[in-house]
Amino acid sequence: MVSSLKPKTTPIRSSKIVHKSSTLHPQARFVSEDAVCVMFRISFEDIYTIECWRYIVYVHGKGLSKFVSYADFTPIIGVGSPTAQDCIKWRKRWRKSHDYAHKKHAPHWWAEFFTCQFAETASESVLQSWWQLIGLINFAFSQETLQQLRHSYQQVKVGAKHSGD
Repeated sequence: MVSSLKPKTTPIRSSKIVHKSSTLHPQARFVSEDAVCVMFRISFEDIYTIECWRYIVYVHGKGLSKFVSYADFTPIIGVGSPTAQDCIKWRKRWRKSHDYAHKKHAPHWWAEFFTCQFAETASESVLQSWWQLIGLINFAFSQETLQQLRHSYQQVKVGAKHSGD
């Protein structure tokens, strides 16, 4: 029985992330092409380069040339858990937000990023790792956003169980 003709794995692609400084920023481990795609609503193909400098990230893409703070990037799995220092930097960054309603929480696109990661996950163990990461940073989201993330997670989890039968 063929469960699916379309693999859920990401095809191998060359990284567009370039480290321009000999000193890596502690949050450089969170810089990812996927986050840039969601942050700026562009496709992977539209990213030309992501340059990680000592204190700032430069994103150059089709119709895009932006400097981004390391504190704008979401944590990801596989690179080490967020530290207390990471959390402090995120909260400090969010407080600088011009939107009063979001001064205590991560930007809206963080939830969108995690929802996309759930959908693209190839195994239940990786899906569980993403959910555990959200558990570590649940302070970043409002209760409503956490409910939406929980719903997305459960939808993917149920779908993975049914496709495995």
